[in-house]
Amino acid sequence: MLHCALKVDGVHNTECFSEDNLEKLKEIMYEQKVTSGSYLFWEGDTADKLYFLIQGRIKITKTSDEGKSFILYMYGDGDLFGQLDPFHQSVNSFNAEVMEDSTIGVIQQKDLETLLWQHGDLAIEFMKWMGLMHRMTQTKFRDLMMFGKPGALCSTLIRLSNSFGQSSGSQILITKKLTNSELADMIGATRESVNRMLSDLKKLGVISMENSYIIIENMNYLKNVCQCENCPKDMCRI
Repeated sequence: MLHCALKVDGVHNTECFSEDNLEKLKEIMYEQKVTSGSYLFWEGDTADKLYFLIQGRIKITKTSDEGKSFILYMYGDGDLFGQLDPFHQSVNSFNAEVMEDSTIGVIQQKDLETLLWQHGDLAIEFMKWMGLMHRMTQTKFRDLMMFGKPGALCSTLIRLSNSFGQSSGSQILITKKLTNSELADMIGATRESVNRMLSDLKKLGVISMENSYIIIENMNYLKNVCQCENCPKDMCRI
């Protein structure tokens, strides 16, 4: 799975790609409209495209052998994502579900390969981008496996604050409403266990709730639970 945070909370991030190279990528895209509830691709579909999210929301999910769905990533305007391997005829390992009516720029693998062959500087930036996503995936699995469900939930709240947070003094309001079922799907837990963990965090004064929005009151507590490594925000995000 590939991703680069080209835009986070309205702030453009060109760490991976220069503006000129972003334009080169956009020039080989074709535009596609997709409707809420549809899928861009399923696990097992041929992986021969990248997708640039011009407008909308997409979530990347993985289905376990027991049929449970895990939310791995949530993408917004300006994100680039998809799965391309160096081997032809590879298949997608994830599902891409459209969360709201969206506009997508689609990049065919053969067109991308030609562009990378023509522009060595873009090829280098593309390698950096792939390395960034590898780091992101590593840190997500670390969060899920190393510190139990409480650590995974605390890490997810930190990631949500980086992706959708508005700071006011020492408080951070997460401006995206998520149900406890959605939070549970992000950490591989049950809704009931998430209810219990959120309740414990509220009792400790770590978080509060206002009109169903989560407010982080004590970020240091969350970071201590999941032994936060203070990764850059473009890496530590949903």
